[in-house]
Amino acid sequence: MDEMHIFDGASSARKLRLLRLYRRNPRRMLVVPLDHPLTDGPIAGGGFGLNRLVGQLATNGADAVVLHKGNVRRVDPAWFTQTSLIVHLSASTAHAPDPDAKCLVATVEEALRLGADAVSVHVNVGSREEARQIADMAVVAEACDRWNIPLMAMMYPRGPRVTDPRDPALVSAAVTVAAELGADLIKTYALASDMDMLRLTASCPVPILVAGGPRVGHEKALLEFVDAALRGGAAGIAMGRNIFESDNPAAMTRELARLVHGDVPPPAPVEFRAHGTKDLKDMKEMGNHEAHVA
Repeated sequence: MDEMHIFDGASSARKLRLLRLYRRNPRRMLVVPLDHPLTDGPIAGGGFGLNRLVGQLATNGADAVVLHKGNVRRVDPAWFTQTSLIVHLSASTAHAPDPDAKCLVATVEEALRLGADAVSVHVNVGSREEARQIADMAVVAEACDRWNIPLMAMMYPRGPRVTDPRDPALVSAAVTVAAELGADLIKTYALASDMDMLRLTASCPVPILVAGGPRVGHEKALLEFVDAALRGGAAGIAMGRNIFESDNPAAMTRELARLVHGDVPPPAPVEFRAHGTKDLKDMKEMGNHEAHVA
């Protein structure tokens, strides 16, 4: 993905926020979604451990984290000097009659008041509520244009007529919806075939981040999955469960950052004290120690 192509047509303010997202590499990024609790219930790193988890991600190479608005307030804002904040605007729960029926639970303006560098929305293409979700995304895209804030679209083929959600034609249709409506980034499924993945990324004018999906039991298999996605032209990965459910989130983040960016992420500034929490130096050393003992 050409660096200038990413920023074509963007305002100066939008370019600034995009540069924050691509903070370590102008072509790739590692995003860690932490929006799962609203859908699936509490996660291991949630509650009082959320701030610690975000600290581990920030100091070990994550370019951005995705949070719902309530959890943003539970994280020390100092961490967002080292990783970007994407506020997720969509939600549904696993207990709903139709879990695929996403609705908007926050606005672009709310996200900006929280200090967001970008926002994200979720659309299930093929779901019973597809029309409303597409309309919601269009409203969000217009607000993003008004406020010059990047939009990440999480696009998945899901619904009663979708028998194979990773069908290349369906995934291509889903990412096309996002590109047509003005997304700056797209998160979607990886395709099984290297050639299909290359066709998908080559045909889409918007950078595609591959979703991590369910927990993978073996680290080697996970790293091979990520490597294949990058070779297929993905602009990076958006991986949650395989990081925050791992035995060592700091080490896993660091290893994935090496794959995505090809080098070790820069260390945290030791002179900067996070308000109301431990010194960033302590958190950096904790993350490095956990990475070394992995």
